[in-house]
Amino acid sequence: MATDQELSDFLESVERRAFKQAAYAVRKDEAALDIVQDAMIKLAERYGDKPAAELPMLFQRILQNTIHDYFRREKVRSSWISLFSSFGSRQEDQENFDPMDMVEAEDGSYGAESGLVKLERKQVLDMIEQEIENLPARQREAFLMRYWQDLNVAETAVAMGCSEGSVKTHCSRATHALAQALKAKGIYL
Repeated sequence: MATDQELSDFLESVERRAFKQAAYAVRKDEAALDIVQDAMIKLAERYGDKPAAELPMLFQRILQNTIHDYFRREKVRSSWISLFSSFGSRQEDQENFDPMDMVEAEDGSYGAESGLVKLERKQVLDMIEQEIENLPARQREAFLMRYWQDLNVAETAVAMGCSEGSVKTHCSRATHALAQALKAKGIYL
């Protein structure tokens, strides 16, 4: 059984990666924050008594299900909105606030880099993130779990609810598509 401290440490260790994974999926930072928070609450409430070794897989599955639930709710919402759209419109303020921009790097060398190096790195990372967003959903999901979350093939297959062969295929296609798209932009990794 995981102790409260182990659960807390686990959630702290995955929150940033989970946010990015959710943000890639739903493409709205506010919704991604809500999804991660809901997934963390579900894990703590329902599976807090599980062994610490099982928490990563459980959390990944809960996160994916929460993302799928978000899309289901959005589909229902959009059908109602389209029905009532003729009655008037409401503009919502959308801020371009990224909470990850507020986090300072712990490594002291980052602050010592020149502005040009930081700008070039940011531009490359932005291009990589854009290309990851352009991947098909299943390829993006497999790619992020394998290479962002560091899950192995078997864990990724369980989390995605598919075979290990499918995970390998999705990852292979994703890496080839990313490499080709980035090469076309002059980025060689």
